[in-house]
Amino acid sequence: MATAVFQQALGTLQSHGCFGSSGFPPESSNSSLKLISKGFKVDVAFIKSGNHCFRNKSFSVIHASTSQATVFDPVSAPSSNTTSDSKKKSSEAALILIRHGESMWNEKNLFTGCVDVPLTKKGVEEAIEAGKRISNIPVDVIYTSSLIRAQMTAMLAMTQHRRKKVPIIQHDENDQARAWSQIFSEETKKQCIPVITAWQLNERMYGELQGLNKQETADRYGKEQVHEWRRSYDIPPPNGESLEMCAERAVAYFQSQIEPQLRSGKHVMIAAHGNSLRSIIMYLDKLTSQEVISLELSTGIPMLYIFKEGSFIRRGSPVAPTEAGVYAYTKVSSLTALDLHNQHLSHIFYLKGLIYILVLYSV
Repeated sequence: MATAVFQQALGTLQSHGCFGSSGFPPESSNSSLKLISKGFKVDVAFIKSGNHCFRNKSFSVIHASTSQATVFDPVSAPSSNTTSDSKKKSSEAALILIRHGESMWNEKNLFTGCVDVPLTKKGVEEAIEAGKRISNIPVDVIYTSSLIRAQMTAMLAMTQHRRKKVPIIQHDENDQARAWSQIFSEETKKQCIPVITAWQLNERMYGELQGLNKQETADRYGKEQVHEWRRSYDIPPPNGESLEMCAERAVAYFQSQIEPQLRSGKHVMIAAHGNSLRSIIMYLDKLTSQEVISLELSTGIPMLYIFKEGSFIRRGSPVAPTEAGVYAYTKVSSLTALDLHNQHLSHIFYLKGLIYILVLYSV
């Protein structure tokens, strides 16, 4: 069955001029293919530009989101400028933002703030679903808040990633913590992703509201007063933080610790909270204080940005595998070359005027 599916897919591509009769790209493509067999699903996409799929000597391939898939990886053929290109730093990097899944106090409609509450069963499912949505997006380093609901979300999400790397929390509390958590295998290190926890990414501290039922609090203080505490930019709840105060610490940490990672070409995931992520999005999208107070973030729904040439480009939420199987987040660029070299990942992308040929079969 798998052979028949592959032959039918190949025939479709040949009919569009992507392959010659030999089953390989035209000589002018300067590209070759590597077949990786992982099961019985075929998921293939090529770009057609002009009369030939490979006129621009570059293409990208759709990866199936599940492990049971037959995947094509593009392999760049040698060229005269390979050496110089490989030395260039990537000018693009992926930034994934995920608000934690539903917590046990979300379920009870309580103000949570900086109280350390775990996920519900629904929250666990949301985290896993978020992982499926980002399963094809490379991740080099993970940042979470110091709270368990954000850390659980990050860990559960990474169980779905196609690279199957293991997230490892970095313990830098003291010399002993650092010494005792060392990894002594270089090969093992290559299969790990560092997870850095930071209190600066915590939810905003709700002060005297923490642990109170939101509806009961509205009945006691009035809906307008509670709404002002929750949604105003610069008015804090009693003995708590305003969104402005939360933004000061979260954005400062992002600028000093996370943005340099992106500038160096690292792909970053942040698992945090509604208000700390709203603060970061305010910075990324250059929102005003009035615009950010109306920004709502759902639990367990990832958002993707591309950092390119010093700017952040919003790509929205990656689609789930059941909807499309893949998510396009960047065009062919030095990022693609870097990922092929370092991680053997390939990506599809949105470009106006390009035609995608998608062949998807399941046994």
